[in-house]
Amino acid sequence: MKTFLHEDFLLTSKTAQILYHQHAANMPIVDYHNHLSPEIAATNTPFANMTDIWLKGDHYKWRAMRTMGVDEKYITGNATDQEKFIQWAKVVPHTIRNPLYHWSHMELKNPFGVNELLNEGNAEAIYRHCNNLLQQPEFSPQGLLNKFKVEVIVTTDDPTDDLQWHRQMAREQNKVLMLPTFRPDKIFQIDQADFQVYLRKLGDTAGVSIQSLSDLLLALQNRIDFFAEHGCSLADYGLKAIPFCKDYSFTKADVMLKKAIEGTYILSEEEVLNYQMVLLLELCKIYHQKQWVQQFHLGALRNVNTRLLNLLGADAGVDIIGSTSQVESLAFFLNQLDQNNQLAKTILYNLSPADNERFAALAGSFQGAGIKGKVQYGAAWWFMDQKDGIEKQLDALSNISLLSCFVGMLTDSRSFLSFSRHDYFRRILCAKLGQEMEQGILPNDIPGIGELIENISYYNAINYFNFKCPIPKTYSPLENYYSE
Repeated sequence: MKTFLHEDFLLTSKTAQILYHQHAANMPIVDYHNHLSPEIAATNTPFANMTDIWLKGDHYKWRAMRTMGVDEKYITGNATDQEKFIQWAKVVPHTIRNPLYHWSHMELKNPFGVNELLNEGNAEAIYRHCNNLLQQPEFSPQGLLNKFKVEVIVTTDDPTDDLQWHRQMAREQNKVLMLPTFRPDKIFQIDQADFQVYLRKLGDTAGVSIQSLSDLLLALQNRIDFFAEHGCSLADYGLKAIPFCKDYSFTKADVMLKKAIEGTYILSEEEVLNYQMVLLLELCKIYHQKQWVQQFHLGALRNVNTRLLNLLGADAGVDIIGSTSQVESLAFFLNQLDQNNQLAKTILYNLSPADNERFAALAGSFQGAGIKGKVQYGAAWWFMDQKDGIEKQLDALSNISLLSCFVGMLTDSRSFLSFSRHDYFRRILCAKLGQEMEQGILPNDIPGIGELIENISYYNAINYFNFKCPIPKTYSPLENYYSE
């Protein structure tokens, strides 16, 4: 059966088709938040097969397979890669109306040229076809980045990372700029059993003996400076909620950290929140000094299935949308920074759709002179990055803030095939604007609306993020947009 993914897929009007093909389809990609492996990108090692590149680490697909009753052996267990692929192929026809149905067939069509709907009957043939292509240079990790017209990928990295693969990538190839993101989530887990171990690792990496909060901040400052030397200009957090402690105290946080280091005291919830809030505020002040962008991914309730957590570890596909109220604590936090002119550029991501309008309204309350869209209501994230979620995010952003300032889509993915999600987003954006143009809600201004689409797809991100090449190159894909 031929695929439904023709050239005008999702483009439900003639105007949408014109907007997409003339203004969106060929724009380069700036993927400013993902979980790609820097080692895989830098070493450019060919993928073993389709399971290696497509199924390993993809908790979206794992959840669908479990829902269909597939044995864990064929998901994360010891089945062969071909067996796992065939089990996934059996599931794909049952993912109708789930974004996986669209994504999977988009990823087979581009770059593999597969125009069939994947199922059990054609699974082996498609597996062989794709595996053969994966051995060709243009289907290597860097080859795929070039195929998708990726100019920038920004990975997600722990403060203790030595960033060796980012250095290698910068030295050895000159078409894709790979930069790190500073993601210090673990240092906030003061109430976890392995906190002391991580604290020692951070201290050893930074060359600081951490015995106090001041020592910890010095160690983090050292690592931030190190990341900045490697071109980093973004920090990121994946938190259930912004920690809230109205009467927060640096002195109290210092005392709690010392007790946690000693390991002889069980901290109360209030003491944990005080430590977390003080530390987060201090880090955000540093980001402001560095002229970095800070991102907050808020609202995930993680690892709700302890059986799978114990079996597979984190990122097993058992995280859900939390119900914690986000806006009050986030508003208080942003205000603490803003009132002292220490609020960096900020992107806010919500996981619960109930918070769409609240986050959009909150972002609009903390803007800054001379900075277009200083505080951004971020792209539809995780459980909301499907067609319906993207449309709702665009509506909330348009209704309450300014769509024209939006820095656009990202993959938030571990797969080198996931860049199709940028195309997915662009088609949805063009369909929405094209429909409203034909309805007379928007003017029939192809050049003007087309420029808006180009900005959202590419230029707004280039102008918003302070990207820097960490190592001089003979050529930079961004040389027209910033000075190295």
